[in-house]
Amino acid sequence: MFVLFALYALGTWLASACGWPIPGGVVGLALLLVVFALNGLKPAHLQLGAGLLMAEMLLFFIPALMSLLDYGALVRQEGLRILLVICTSTLVVMLVTALTVDAVFRWGVRRDA
Repeated sequence: MFVLFALYALGTWLASACGWPIPGGVVGLALLLVVFALNGLKPAHLQLGAGLLMAEMLLFFIPALMSLLDYGALVRQEGLRILLVICTSTLVVMLVTALTVDAVFRWGVRRDA
């Protein structure tokens, strides 16, 4: 796991030092790919650390999932309604964003003309 963290830290430093608009984690993954391509490291050496991170991935990226455990009965009863609200609100946000971007773009074109 130390190797993964070291590549992440190096990637973050490179992205910052070079002024790249790419997250350090992505640069670190690219470095890991280069290390693998040059046979500097075998994927089996990272299996333990990667397995630990993969096992805990839900805790890193979806903490809301933990609250579902507390409200399991509510989800069972109202799950479809909750899903409908989530889908509808996502579509509304996407639509309003698209219309706003379009309106601002058209305003900019008219202003420049």
